[in-house]
Amino acid sequence: MTVVAYALAVVLNLFIVFIGARFLLQPYVAAAGYGVPATQDCAYLEIKGLRDASLGVIGLALLVFAGAQAEAWFMLAATLIPLGDTLIVLRHGGARAVAFGIHFATAVVMLVSAGLLFAV
Repeated sequence: MTVVAYALAVVLNLFIVFIGARFLLQPYVAAAGYGVPATQDCAYLEIKGLRDASLGVIGLALLVFAGAQAEAWFMLAATLIPLGDTLIVLRHGGARAVAFGIHFATAVVMLVSAGLLFAV
């Protein structure tokens, strides 16, 4: 179970680094994938990208240098982000499939990851 817990945490953190990089490099494409297409200046999208990528790196650093318990608390707290994303997509007319199939599902996987890490 330890291998699964660590592997899932690493994959989730790398995924958020990827999402951050995508918002930095292809902000409009990333916004469309997020579920709420952008039509104006991409500065806020790039800010989101930098913050997402930074959170992924912080998660990886916690896992490597502080251990499973610290990463579990990080995952648990960070679950608020995809839950909020779910509400943002719904509130701004995005597709329910994206809101629940991407953002809410991510929150569930993060909760599973936190639970596995707490059990290590």
